[in-house]
Amino acid sequence: MEKSSILVVGSLAFDDLEMPFGTFENVLGGAATYSAVAASLLGAPTRLVGVIGEDFEEATLTDLQKRGVDTAGVERAKGKTFRWRGRYSQDLASRTTLDTQLNVFADFRPKIPASFKSSPYVLLGNIHPALQLEVLAQIDKPWLVVADTMNFWISGEPKLVADVLAKIDLLVINDEEARELSGVHNLVKAAAEIRKRGPSKLIIKRGEHGALYFDDEGVFFAPAYPLEEVVDPTGAGDSFAGGLIGYLSRAGTVSHATMRQAMYFGSAMGSFCVEGIGPRRLLETTRDDVSARIKDFADLVETGPLTLPE
Repeated sequence: MEKSSILVVGSLAFDDLEMPFGTFENVLGGAATYSAVAASLLGAPTRLVGVIGEDFEEATLTDLQKRGVDTAGVERAKGKTFRWRGRYSQDLASRTTLDTQLNVFADFRPKIPASFKSSPYVLLGNIHPALQLEVLAQIDKPWLVVADTMNFWISGEPKLVADVLAKIDLLVINDEEARELSGVHNLVKAAAEIRKRGPSKLIIKRGEHGALYFDDEGVFFAPAYPLEEVVDPTGAGDSFAGGLIGYLSRAGTVSHATMRQAMYFGSAMGSFCVEGIGPRRLLETTRDDVSARIKDFADLVETGPLTLPE
């Protein structure tokens, strides 16, 4: 069990979502929540580290535990849980932050339980790069460290972001962040520039246009799963990361071929996520649902031999 354990560090939160079709308040959120649920859905033993306030119900933690998430690293602090309020555009392609209340998250300093320090797979959610470095200083030699970051840190804490890049194996960011981090518009060139700074592996997410994977063996593209209806994009990228590392931990290898396969499991988790408000659909997803979607994915990209007819 130990050899496949995943350590997820990041935010647990409440989201207030103003959607084109209604407003939803007190929705369970946070990057670490989505990632942990997605990883555990694939049967990966998942260890969660974060902070919650007095308003976070114990029943929610119990529900996560029932899904295979070890919450021993979730600290309960005096005060309220981190809260974010956002309004999505009519086509759900963009969103505007209306309010951010850090609350107990403002003083969050990750404390990794002794039993978590030997986790071979580590997922550093989108938190301050100084905190990501604190986590890395507390853990033993992991097999794979995956990190996320965002424009806010790239522009505001470039030195610390650079320090994180030098210590991780895989960076997962979107195309806008890749361009800002590298200073290069072309994504292939941007990827080469970012990989020079530390991570041997890089994933650039492009939303509904899929994701690109870069390593020493080349470039791979995985499409997004085509859906008739997207309900809520919140947490899709975090679910992608959780599904990806969840698959890798089960596979026990991070070869180029395995990374290609993991991309599809990440995309599958992201596709389930956007089908419901918050993590609702993800929480309802079964292992059989995952198997069916992966089969659909295989059918979607199957071409047969690609040869020029005589």
